[in-house]
Amino acid sequence: MATTSQEKQQVHQPKQAQDPKKLEKRKPVFIKVDQLKPGTNGHTLIAKVLSSEMVLQKGRAASQHLRQTRIAECLVGDETGTILFTARNDQVDLMKPDTTVILRNAKIDMFKGSMRLAVDRWGRIEVTDPANFIVKEDNNLSLVEYELVNVMDE
Repeated sequence: MATTSQEKQQVHQPKQAQDPKKLEKRKPVFIKVDQLKPGTNGHTLIAKVLSSEMVLQKGRAASQHLRQTRIAECLVGDETGTILFTARNDQVDLMKPDTTVILRNAKIDMFKGSMRLAVDRWGRIEVTDPANFIVKEDNNLSLVEYELVNVMDE
């Protein structure tokens, strides 16, 4: 049975192209820093960078085979509170003090019992126009220590 080239094209078309409703992007739901909880992800928020401190820098930039690893802890916040953000590699350059950033698809990592905000490869950091809010610096969520409690079914 012979098939024409037109029939072959129809067979190889992805189903998404035929259904325009599936291609619509969801509008981001912006949350505030004080709404962040341990073990959650998919957060989108606007925050000001208050400080940035390099905590790890290893590897040589001169070698093409070895990638330089840089990690910085940045204190970010909004009008509800602050949290430590872990910036990795190229993110370190974006997270400069006094800049305002949009963190898309951010997640909460736990480090030594406290929350850290991070953006992995599925998320994005965008530098945006300066925000017009005053950061509430006396509510640092990274200073709250959490303890892992196992709940047993009886």
